Amino acid sequence: MPRECGRVSERLDECEVGRIVDVLHEFARRARAARSRVSCWRLSDLPPFRRASAFYWASIAEFLAADPAAVLGRLAAANDRDLEGEQKRAWEEEIRVLRGALAGVTGTLYLEFDVPRLGSRIDAVVVAGPVIYPLEFKCGEREFRRAHYEQAWDYALDLKNFHLASHAAPILPVLIATEAARRDRTWSPPSADEVRAPIRCGAADLGAVLQHGLTLVGGSPLDGVAWGTAAYHPTPTIIEAARALYARHSVEAISRHDAGATNLRVTSVGVEEIIERSRDERRKSIVFVTGVPGAGKTLVGLNVATRRRELGEARAVFLSGNGPLVAVLQEALTRDEMARPGNTERKGAIRQRVKPFIQNIHHFRDDGVRSPDAPYDHVVIFDEAQRAWDRRKTSDFMKRRKKIASFQHSEPEFLISYLDRHIDWAVVICLVGGGQEIHDGEAGISEWFDAVRASFPGWRVYASPDITDSEYAAGHALDGFAGDPRFVLDRRLHLAASMRSFRSEKVSAFVKAALDCDMSRARALLDDVLRRYPIAVTRDLDRARQWIRDHARGSERYGVVASSQAQRLKPHAIDVRVSVDPIHWFLNDRHDTRSSYYLEDAATEFQVQGLELDWICVTWDADLRHHRGGWRHHSFRGDGWTNVHKPDRRRYLLNAYRVLLTRARQGMVIFVPPGDAGDPTRLPEFYDETFAYLRELGIAPI
Repeated sequence: MPRECGRVSERLDECEVGRIVDVLHEFARRARAARSRVSCWRLSDLPPFRRASAFYWASIAEFLAADPAAVLGRLAAANDRDLEGEQKRAWEEEIRVLRGALAGVTGTLYLEFDVPRLGSRIDAVVVAGPVIYPLEFKCGEREFRRAHYEQAWDYALDLKNFHLASHAAPILPVLIATEAARRDRTWSPPSADEVRAPIRCGAADLGAVLQHGLTLVGGSPLDGVAWGTAAYHPTPTIIEAARALYARHSVEAISRHDAGATNLRVTSVGVEEIIERSRDERRKSIVFVTGVPGAGKTLVGLNVATRRRELGEARAVFLSGNGPLVAVLQEALTRDEMARPGNTERKGAIRQRVKPFIQNIHHFRDDGVRSPDAPYDHVVIFDEAQRAWDRRKTSDFMKRRKKIASFQHSEPEFLISYLDRHIDWAVVICLVGGGQEIHDGEAGISEWFDAVRASFPGWRVYASPDITDSEYAAGHALDGFAGDPRFVLDRRLHLAASMRSFRSEKVSAFVKAALDCDMSRARALLDDVLRRYPIAVTRDLDRARQWIRDHARGSERYGVVASSQAQRLKPHAIDVRVSVDPIHWFLNDRHDTRSSYYLEDAATEFQVQGLELDWICVTWDADLRHHRGGWRHHSFRGDGWTNVHKPDRRRYLLNAYRVLLTRARQGMVIFVPPGDAGDPTRLPEFYDETFAYLRELGIAPI
């Protein structure tokens, strides 16, 4: 090789090899198209080319002209696992079926197209004319199963929502049971976003199905090559994110790449830099990462924990006081590891491996109480740090449950002291949500600042300038750091854009304005939100349930939520005193009566905080009532409602509804009961003003 070309790296990773192969393939395609002879060329002569996220891609004409063995070879070469006989036979069958079905079709074919948010690949995608066909093959199957049908639909929806070149294109998914003798007669009408329900057919009918689809859609042909290299901007749920990160995907691979996700990456890098600086300088630091609901604070924490879990003393442990979140994530990761091909481990053994990755903060605290030693971990991430217990609640718990009468620390103070036992360095990362305190005894973020200022003068404090916002309730605690060189402001530590609702980033802002009774701002925000994020209100719970079922497609998850103080929904068969198991509610399928899909058991703010569903029915009881431009706060005691006077308890109740109203990723319906004039605990006037207020904001009734 000539010297001026530089050295070739001794080791190319899979992505680099794949890019070189695809660039060469693209160059050859362009050269053939131009009918030119090329004797000398450089890669830099080519326009920038982004690798398609597929094992194989080619024009349909090239695919039909290729040797099937060569196509199979490219699939096998791109596969990162040993090619098993079953997979090889499936690919051979798919290639055979596609060679017959694509005769007479012009376009581009992708095989094993990557869907990183779902952690899987679409068997085939055909881009023909103005249409995108995601194809899901079930080789050897004679029947169409519900799970396979939802899988095909999920792929179509994922492309529509997260793949840039698919946003405006008609998507017609196909489920092929290769041995099936029957097929659906025709395509269903398109939804508003131009995604049709999957059509089911056998191998023999696939060609006719594709040709029929082309007659239903008009418009300009898509550029198949540009489609395959377009950006993919996923917005995973926290469960999907934990699964992907634990499986060693990067946060960049599973998150959007717009302004919100750029902020996510910038924040992750900022936190990593502080950790490395603290280790190099043998310094102790506490870092506050703030953000609006759904901005990705937990995702930042999980990303740091997964990237550092095998770094010895510099590894990080993810802690949360949110018991349901810990339980759901541990179970999700355990199930995911159990389902991996070739796994032979028992579920119990896998769970033991998963537990150190995500731990309950109270168990971590108890370890520090039992032993005088420093923890093994030098980097500790506290999720929802604003919910740590104040001194009164911690002392009371230790006295009653642990029989330690002399314990006189708040949870933040003790947890910092536990890390302070390290003689060299330590980093505490606090993930802080605004307006998320929902329970008596939750200290808020000010307790962490008070603890550092009063008891740990050697610790450096990093926070965003946004920490001063009233939403984070840092209050007077920041005054003690005025002019203190230990206090470092870093704008990278704030996540300003919500990523929970990929349909509208302004949902959390709308909810805040609505709960603040800022009608003009709420109305203005709602106009923008409703363009892509449907919100409805009703006095009929059955209509609310049907609204959710009508909007959900594929395996999109939905459920009913209610305030933990909503004691008078029992006439509507919603009893919040019956606690749901969050593992079954969030993870089990629609055939399990304990799952959210059944729309029977309502989860409260305590079970859903930090988690999310696609569609939600928020049931609004008389505990929080709109009245004359403000809110009246109530608690049900004995046989009637009582007024709530304590400011903290009022704040917890308002925050409970803030949590409930920001759980849905795609849309929500709000059920406000009509009341009953014959029941003094459910009088219509308890509910009417709330319903009228929601209508005044611009929420349409159903």
